Amino acid sequence: MGKGRSLLIVSVLSGIPAVVKLLGSLFLIWLTLDWKVRKARRAFEKELIKQGMSKQDAKRISAQYAALKDQAVNAFKRSIRVFS
Repeated sequence: MGKGRSLLIVSVLSGIPAVVKLLGSLFLIWLTLDWKVRKARRAFEKELIKQGMSKQDAKRISAQYAALKDQAVNAFKRSIRVFS
């Protein structure tokens, strides 16, 4: 029984670095996604305003970028809950 328990402990401990790396990568992706969406919204608003649209309407339309990002993040969270 001692040998089986020690194998389990070694297996769990050897998996910890992989889990930490995965969580770090997911956090980095989340930060990058947030920054890229913000940048895309600003660029899209500038183009719409440049084409003659009012600033308020451009902001309303570009808000869909943030809404789509939120939907993607929520779908990912739901998929994680299914596996846990």
